[in-house]
Amino acid sequence: MTYCVGVMLESGLIFASDSRTHAGVDDFASFCKLTSFERTGDRVIVLLSSGNLAGTQAVISILRQNGARQECQNIWSAATMFDTALLVADAMRAVDKRDGHHFSDDKIDFNASFILGGQIKGEAPRLFRLYSDGNFIEAGDQTPYFQTGETKYGKPIIDWVITRSTALNEAAKCVLVSFESTMRSNLSVGMPIDLICYKLDSLAVTMRRRFDPGDVYFSTLGTEWSAGTREVFGRLPGLDW
Repeated sequence: MTYCVGVMLESGLIFASDSRTHAGVDDFASFCKLTSFERTGDRVIVLLSSGNLAGTQAVISILRQNGARQECQNIWSAATMFDTALLVADAMRAVDKRDGHHFSDDKIDFNASFILGGQIKGEAPRLFRLYSDGNFIEAGDQTPYFQTGETKYGKPIIDWVITRSTALNEAAKCVLVSFESTMRSNLSVGMPIDLICYKLDSLAVTMRRRFDPGDVYFSTLGTEWSAGTREVFGRLPGLDW
């Protein structure tokens, strides 16, 4: 299992993912699930991946390999983020076509999905959620964020706090709290946590952090959130019987 979040704000985009992978309760490991493609002044494209690790890494490898070939449309030549989403979808279907029957023989689903977002020069930032079949949806004013993986524990705090007008740093803080809440309730999500905050029209990644186990800021955030929640709960009116 994993947990990934992509948020679209008036001031930019936020991307975050955990790094835990496992093949059973006694086989945990870490692997970065955030991939970025950046050409300063031209485009910033970020992929968050969840699901079958071999499948998601094969998709990313196809995107990188095709990016080095000038004879086909690729992630560096795509004119829009919609075109980029189509490229990711095509790569997902190619991997599933090649490997899907092998997965099914072993009763394993391809089960790879992505959150894709970024900005290409000439258009506004965009955010997409791609499902395992390669179909996708785009974020809008009524749906400013997407999650993949273990979503239920971190969703309430995002729903309570984040709107399209939320400041970039405040939204980033909220996303980290959603990770802390998820990790508190589910052992299949774990650190390190990778975070990118992308400023509107910057066409460059200037804010990127990795939070390793024991990170002082992340630990403080969790402690303060827990204490604050208990304090607010204590001020709620009592129940009359």
